[in-house]
Amino acid sequence: MIDTLFRILALFRKELLAMLKDPKSRVVLVVPPILQCLIFGYAATYDLNNVPYALVDLDRSASSQAFAARLDGSGVFVRVATLLRPGDAGPLIDDRRALVVVTIGRDFEKQLSAGLAAPLQVIVDGRNSNTAGTAQGYVGAIAAGFAEDWRMARGLPGPPVRISTRAWFNPGLETRWNMIPSMIGMITMMMTMMLTAMSVAREREAGTFDQLLVTPFRPTEIMIGKAVPAMLVGLSQSTTILLVAQLWFQIPFAGSYLMLYSGLLLFLAAAVGIGLFVSSIAANMQQAMIMSFVLIMPFMLLSGLTAPVGNMPPALQYFTLINPLRYAISITHQVYLEGAGLRQLAPEMLALGAIACITMPISAWMFRNRLS
Repeated sequence: MIDTLFRILALFRKELLAMLKDPKSRVVLVVPPILQCLIFGYAATYDLNNVPYALVDLDRSASSQAFAARLDGSGVFVRVATLLRPGDAGPLIDDRRALVVVTIGRDFEKQLSAGLAAPLQVIVDGRNSNTAGTAQGYVGAIAAGFAEDWRMARGLPGPPVRISTRAWFNPGLETRWNMIPSMIGMITMMMTMMLTAMSVAREREAGTFDQLLVTPFRPTEIMIGKAVPAMLVGLSQSTTILLVAQLWFQIPFAGSYLMLYSGLLLFLAAAVGIGLFVSSIAANMQQAMIMSFVLIMPFMLLSGLTAPVGNMPPALQYFTLINPLRYAISITHQVYLEGAGLRQLAPEMLALGAIACITMPISAWMFRNRLS
């Protein structure tokens, strides 16, 4: 048992030296996670802050001007044009100079004073449906707030129902609060799978794999010696992303670090099992890299990162049950934003444990097969 442990530690040291001895490799392990966090935090966002819009004010009353001032002062919309006719809006939308065109009807103030629905038309560029829907919702919320304030200022009866909304776990509804914790699982899986998949392929290309076979190492010891360094690198990268989320983006951490890292360890075990399976069938590093990317892309798309799993067709929802990244993102969200404990995380933990218990033996069998 002690001899086995020493052999695994020796292989562990060898793998770490192979990954860290090159300065370029050290940069690749640290810089990409930080850059991806910054890119996803600032660029990959559904939040709208500067929406170009054009205004068509056919009423030209004090009320229509007050509504236009409400739009301009919202901090979301930026007026790029004031048009005289609704027909002039076409070129602005065609050229993507305006995302929204707001047309205030001729009897806007008159209808408001009579307690009737005031004419207001909103035209949005639907080529990006998510952005268009969000912008339309912003205009609707501003219009509803303006109408309520206008009635209250004049002592008129307001709408029969007043909606008061509050968002749990993400009060500002910021996209980065959802995206950055998800990156902990996504980047960790990407790097762990690729490092594990390419470790054996690197040995084959360098011609040292045959030398490894004539050493006293058993196939299981070789697997463990190559899996543990990749898991250690994955944990270090997840820690880097966690620090960026807390120190740079100031996203408050509501849960337990012990629960988070327990879930990540199970997730990394499942990811390493898949990476070892790839390494057992890849003949060189190019094949290992291509196969890793082929697997990672479906894992990302079916993880709930970009679209909720519940919105997917039923067949794909069943397929996501074997996707470890789905459970990793769920764990990071629940721990990071909700402060969930073991009782809430038990289903995801059990699922990751089951995936690891299936992928590891299969990878070991494939690995021994290739060695024999």
